[in-house]
Amino acid sequence: MPVTTKALSSSPRPVPGTFSVTATDGSARAGVLHTGHGAVPTPIFMPVGTVGSVKAVAPDDLHALDAKIILGNTYHLYLRPGDDLVARRGGLHAFAAWDRPILTDSGGFQAFSLSDLRKISEDGVLFRSHLDGSKHLFTPEKVIAIQRNLGSDVMMVLDECVPYGTDHAYTAKSVKMTTRWALRSREAYPAAMVRSGEASNLLFAITQGGFFRDLRTASVEELAPYDFDGFAIGGLSVGESKGEMYDLLRHTAPLLPATKPRYLMGVGTPLDIVTGIHAGVDMFDCVLPTRNARNGTLYTSAGKINIKRKEYAEDDAPLDPACNCYTCRTFSRAYLRHLYVAKELLAFRLNSLHNLTYFLDLVTRARRSIMDGTFADLYAETRELYKEELPTV
Repeated sequence: MPVTTKALSSSPRPVPGTFSVTATDGSARAGVLHTGHGAVPTPIFMPVGTVGSVKAVAPDDLHALDAKIILGNTYHLYLRPGDDLVARRGGLHAFAAWDRPILTDSGGFQAFSLSDLRKISEDGVLFRSHLDGSKHLFTPEKVIAIQRNLGSDVMMVLDECVPYGTDHAYTAKSVKMTTRWALRSREAYPAAMVRSGEASNLLFAITQGGFFRDLRTASVEELAPYDFDGFAIGGLSVGESKGEMYDLLRHTAPLLPATKPRYLMGVGTPLDIVTGIHAGVDMFDCVLPTRNARNGTLYTSAGKINIKRKEYAEDDAPLDPACNCYTCRTFSRAYLRHLYVAKELLAFRLNSLHNLTYFLDLVTRARRSIMDGTFADLYAETRELYKEELPTV
């Protein structure tokens, strides 16, 4: 006679957008953000997959590195292959064969920085494509529609990132407009859609304020009362000194809502990331690990290495004996230098695998140290390792 068993009841899956801080060490936080494609432990670093691909590495590589979330770019995917085409392919997850969370930026920064023609008005950003010169208008509503077509787990609102050196008067007006754009985005995609289960795309606001403390404060105060799923610090690392960036980072991060994830956009180096965590930031992205990998600059437990240097031509040691990535387990510095000098495409992959491992391990170590109450040790270690990058003032 067959034996039947009663199915064990399981707890309901957390609602996308749920964020909890599980440990703190000073201002540093360890937490978990729940999305439609799984949980994201924080602090987290997001490899950048601009056009739906993290350059030189495949999804199985990213799984092997245990990347929890990657970033895609709204501007580039809108222009090519087109968000409508991606939607017809089942969204960016299916199209790119990536089954974990994806955050997409608003595309506003690229519209500002890549276009020869750009006009900013209350409507949005009118820009000319860097591909074929065609004109396009990004409105707050259109940017949300594009990201919903892509199926992003985390969508970013349209904002204006003012250039370094912009005066106080213009920056103040820009902050007000960025706030209005954020509220238009929230209206276009109400929080109730996630809460009701109708959709699972989370929406993050972006605080701005240029290089003025009072405007950074004002931007946070204008946006914090509204029901966004997270809050970002935008407009840093755009030409200012490291001292200025750290000053504004340390000023702004504690002002952001403590119950929501905090995201520092487009930053940065290992020192920047650990400094951001020390200030209370949870999420980071940057092209640096893969871009520098393609240029031969590699991050190790002993500091940066320029693999193209002749001193490595007959060096049979692994790139970093303390690293367990495929590159370090398998190849010598001599071979990696040979690949780079020979312009062999494999150099891009192997170097990128290592640098991404370094950045992902760094935030994993940060999370563990926060939970152990030893983050101060990691902070001091990283500052010592990259002391040449520390602000001089």
